[in-house]
Amino acid sequence: MKLEGKVAIVTGAARGIGRASAIQFAKEGAKVTVADIRADLGPETVRLIESAGGQASFVLTDVSKEEHVKIMVEETVARWGRVDVLFNNAGYAQVKLVEETSESEWDLLFGVNLKSVFFGVKHVVPIMRRQGGGVILNMGSISGLVGQMRTPGYVASKGAVVMLTKSLALDYGADHIRVNCLCPGITDTPAFREHISSSADPEALMRERQTRVPLGRFLTPEDVARAALYLVSDDSDGVTGIAHLVDGGMLAAAEYSSNWLPKQA
Repeated sequence: MKLEGKVAIVTGAARGIGRASAIQFAKEGAKVTVADIRADLGPETVRLIESAGGQASFVLTDVSKEEHVKIMVEETVARWGRVDVLFNNAGYAQVKLVEETSESEWDLLFGVNLKSVFFGVKHVVPIMRRQGGGVILNMGSISGLVGQMRTPGYVASKGAVVMLTKSLALDYGADHIRVNCLCPGITDTPAFREHISSSADPEALMRERQTRVPLGRFLTPEDVARAALYLVSDDSDGVTGIAHLVDGGMLAAAEYSSNWLPKQA
């Protein structure tokens, strides 16, 4: 098992990529703190892990609040004695132009997507340093590497996560703490489905967006979770400071549509 004897915290683990990652980490032997603001869904992730023979505990956490993150870390250490992996996965997207966005909406977006990383790192680094090392994985996005229409705040927050990751990798490498960023493309999560459902024709939009992916399909949460496992396990022991793309090939080209491909005979 790739994480045997390790303790991992996964934020935003109540559903989607966070849930898939928590399950994947536990399957590989980690004891997992499932952290989320969704008290209605978080315990279900714990149940799924325990039903498969793993160990997990739910901590109700608003990652935009430092005191919540501090308690999340403290409860993990109190239960299992250490923190080997922190996956700062929690986040959300906001579809609004700048002039439509209020200050409070902007602050909330950056609180969940960026300040949460600051808080998590601040409170786990002293523990990881004392125990001789650890791994921090931050959730970015392809939108942290290229622009995207109608989501300026989201793009700005994810771009900041990418650059913060690189700086943290430099600051903590000597402490044997690796820091990387995971940048998924279009992933079929509940949040994505909710976003698509607000459009005039959700099914048409789904088909159109799928044409942009060279692999011809959306990612699954499990696709991203397997990449997360690589980045937090010893398989990536020499890797730090990177933005790891998992996007089905989307950013390999400036322009791409499967509609342009020759028709099969």
